[in-house]
Amino acid sequence: MSVTDPTAWATAMNNLGMVPVGLPGQQLVSGFDPGLNMMTGITPINPMIPGLGLVPPPPPTEVAVVKEIIHCKSCTLFPQNPNLPPPSTRERPPGCKTVFVGGLPENATEEIIQEVFEQCGDITAIRKSKKNFCHIRFAEEFMVDKAIYLSGYRMRLGSSTDKKDSGRLHVDFAQARDDFYEWECKQRMRAREERHRRKLEEDRLRPPSPPAIMHYSEHEAALLADKLKDDSKFSEAITVLLSWIERGEVNRRSANQFYSMVQSANSHVRRLMNEKATHEQEMEEAKENFKNALTGILTQFEQIVAVFNASTRQKAWDHFSKAQRKNIDIWRKHSEELRNAQSEQLMGIRREEEMEMSDDEISEVDRSRDTKESLAAQAYALKEENDSLRWQLDAYRNEVELLKQEKEQLFRTEETVTKDQQLQFLQQTMQGMQQQLLTIQEELNNKKSELEQAKEEQSHTQALLKVLQEQEINVLTVALVNQDRENNIEKRSQGLKSEKEALLIGIISTFLHVHPFGANIEYLWSYMQQLDSKISANEIEMLLMRLPRMFKQEFTGVGATLEKRWKLCAFEGIKTT
Repeated sequence: MSVTDPTAWATAMNNLGMVPVGLPGQQLVSGFDPGLNMMTGITPINPMIPGLGLVPPPPPTEVAVVKEIIHCKSCTLFPQNPNLPPPSTRERPPGCKTVFVGGLPENATEEIIQEVFEQCGDITAIRKSKKNFCHIRFAEEFMVDKAIYLSGYRMRLGSSTDKKDSGRLHVDFAQARDDFYEWECKQRMRAREERHRRKLEEDRLRPPSPPAIMHYSEHEAALLADKLKDDSKFSEAITVLLSWIERGEVNRRSANQFYSMVQSANSHVRRLMNEKATHEQEMEEAKENFKNALTGILTQFEQIVAVFNASTRQKAWDHFSKAQRKNIDIWRKHSEELRNAQSEQLMGIRREEEMEMSDDEISEVDRSRDTKESLAAQAYALKEENDSLRWQLDAYRNEVELLKQEKEQLFRTEETVTKDQQLQFLQQTMQGMQQQLLTIQEELNNKKSELEQAKEEQSHTQALLKVLQEQEINVLTVALVNQDRENNIEKRSQGLKSEKEALLIGIISTFLHVHPFGANIEYLWSYMQQLDSKISANEIEMLLMRLPRMFKQEFTGVGATLEKRWKLCAFEGIKTT
């Protein structure tokens, strides 16, 4: 391999798990001679283990890592014998950035050590001992894993053969106080970040505090009365009203104002009932749409199952291969299961409706039910309005009595004149309300009479529906009986269609008579193929099923040895007769 070829140099560096010089990224080897030579004929394996850093190395595999010769400027590293076991290492301390390097040559200097190990990453400190070992501290934890890879290499300084210029390297994890302190600092920082993240998450998920309730005053009460009449602000206003009543803000002076606010809250009952009726109507429409969609799905399932049944008939079945038949059979069973499930769901919906009826009858019953509910709702609304007017009349009477008492106590001044005018106005409004109350009572009586008429019409339609159901059931039973009779006549009229079938029946009867314990369809088919190679097992089985008085099918064995066998039963019928 030419050392001047940049492509060959990049390939060699990638085989060692290194980034080539001049490319961005973390370099495993930065001080190697560009003129290094690689061993040819051996497929290189990337020595870099996955998940560098705090992740432990994966368990050893049966495939041995092939190490290669590494050339440096001042020394050469030779890999150990691949047949020898890999060098052992101690348990990795947390946050380890320091490695122990033993087996150094006696003449190795700190500059040579730095030249060899700076290819693994940035070195922050080297502590060399006089006893041929040293400690090297790297800048990052993943660099330690790259240094461990050099364990087991034999280091030779230059081209000397002296024992003082060679040694077998042993690289292992070292436990240093600085590494452990930095690791603890990182753990504490991560714990602080986790606590901060949890606090932010709790603050985000904490429900908001309820809004502050203002204190009662006549001005705030007037504003609240306007809010109670607004549908969009009703929920907020009713909360404030409830808080005021629970605080005890109701007294003789403010009773009428609170009564008017309670009356405004009561006026929303009719709106809520109308919304409820609207939602119920939407729910009924959704149920009807769901039932119609389910019926359409069931119809399509029926068509799919019909296609599969037509494919399994002999006319088309013989043209499919075994794999295609198996797939068609699996699809057919799956479609039948889905069809049955959809059918059961639809029948459950129909059972909930208590009876089956046509679309016209359903519409009539729905219309009668809707008219009944609307009349009941109108009657309830009129009753509520009647009660509210009666309560308002009582309130006005109380106000009149209070005004009379104040009139007796005070002198005849301008205030008394205005009170007299108010009294006259209240009397006029009272008279108008009495007249309105009478008209409402008349409307209520009319609605009650209409409700009774609707109930009578509903009972009449229900009786008519019952009669129609009985007629439909009778027609269905007669049709089913006629169909069963036609099927029985068709079954009796079936017989042997050709001389070939008669010959086959004779041969099969002789074969099964010789085998008194019966024979399965494959055994019978293999025997018949010797006589007629074009005959199929399905054709033989269909012929046997057409003659139940001559042939019968029995199951023998238990569990995995379960087998279907055909037996000749024609002589049994003769014996019994």
